[in-house]
Amino acid sequence: MGAVTAVTRWLFEPVPRGRIAAFRTLVYLFVIADLTVITPWVRTHADVPGDLYQPLLIGRVLPLPTPNSALVHGIFWLLIVAALAAATGRAPRALGWTVFALYFEWMIIAMSYGKVDHDRFGFLVALAVLPTVGRARHGDQTPTEAGGWALRVTQIAVVCTYFLAAFAKLRFGGVDWVTSSVLARAVIRRGTDFGDLIAQVPYLLIAAQFGIVAFELMSPLIFVLKGRRRYAGIAFFYSFHLFTYAAITISFAPHLIAMTAFLPLELVRPLQWLSRPLQWLRRARHGARGGAAGEAVAVAGDPAVRGPGERPHGAEP
Repeated sequence: MGAVTAVTRWLFEPVPRGRIAAFRTLVYLFVIADLTVITPWVRTHADVPGDLYQPLLIGRVLPLPTPNSALVHGIFWLLIVAALAAATGRAPRALGWTVFALYFEWMIIAMSYGKVDHDRFGFLVALAVLPTVGRARHGDQTPTEAGGWALRVTQIAVVCTYFLAAFAKLRFGGVDWVTSSVLARAVIRRGTDFGDLIAQVPYLLIAAQFGIVAFELMSPLIFVLKGRRRYAGIAFFYSFHLFTYAAITISFAPHLIAMTAFLPLELVRPLQWLSRPLQWLRRARHGARGGAAGEAVAVAGDPAVRGPGERPHGAEP
């Protein structure tokens, strides 16, 4: 029972609600960036003949319709609107489940034509668990176990992406994968000037392949680290992807967004600034319903406004 209690405590370790609010805003805004900037090629499947559509297993089990122009463009615009609304924090469950369902179908459309990217796993898990948390405001330090569970599950998915990638390399390529020419072919096919430079160093790419497999196999150790050591480990994760993009232009952008589940996002002020226009709108609406001109209007979640010399409510004289 002690072990079960320890695991439960670890899975549901509380986090500030402000961290959930910041993570939610970042995730939903990335959905819009993904559709319009990072993977705009998915929309071209609207014009691909249906005979080329080979749905993933989940697409065959449900079953889901064969993509056509109306379906692809309809999901695109619905997802843009739903993600933008969800980023505001309003109706977190209804909008959250809507975004997850639409984006899940969007990924099936994207990956059912012969290529499946594994950088979406952690991000899809984040979209699936965020609606379970409920309301959360930027800057709110109130602890939430539901939010802690959502972030922990996302963290596990991020680490599984690394560990299972190493397992796949060894399963399909065997131990010879680390001495193969995988990185050399990648540099030839999609390399950069930086990639060409490191490819000229004898055995450096082979050493990098050993390092990649070792890093992926040891990635679960991030959960053993605490405090600054854990943040240093996450910084190493990000530097790994920075090096990968610099050499062979593979970004793993959705995975990098999901990996922010390890970070204290409630401390990042720019994410809180995104909610200020909503606060101003609430003030304006509240004032229009009865606030006198020039009169301060209290808004839930805003700090109390006091005049010069006034004591806080309940303070000793």
